[in-house]
Amino acid sequence: MVTDNNRLPLSLLFLRIGVFIVMFVWALDKIVQPDHAAAVFANFYLLEGMEAGVLAAIGVIQIVIYLAFLGGLFRTWTYGLVLVMHTVSTLSSYQQYLDPFNNLLFFAAWPMLAACIALFLLRDADTLWSVDAMRARA
Repeated sequence: MVTDNNRLPLSLLFLRIGVFIVMFVWALDKIVQPDHAAAVFANFYLLEGMEAGVLAAIGVIQIVIYLAFLGGLFRTWTYGLVLVMHTVSTLSSYQQYLDPFNNLLFFAAWPMLAACIALFLLRDADTLWSVDAMRARA
């Protein structure tokens, strides 16, 4: 049941879950489809020749960060890392924004970036299903 007392925490939880889903799949892509991930790194980050093992290691590290983010653990650090990673991803796609009608899906990065910023700024109010919040109450 939604009440005035839980409206903000519930909204932040839904934002956190939504951001997690996208970021988790991107991290998983590095493990499951290393060729695709290597092409992304070459095209958007100018890092040619990324090997499958390196991409898998990056993917595993990101998954650990994203699971901690999902659990509301170490909120300043995990929310900040998610914000930084998504900011880099969004800004590295600048060429796609110059041809918007052939790259419409890239524009979905901007509202997600706004969600990451909101979550970081409101991290202390993001208390539902949050390990940090549960520890603070104990």
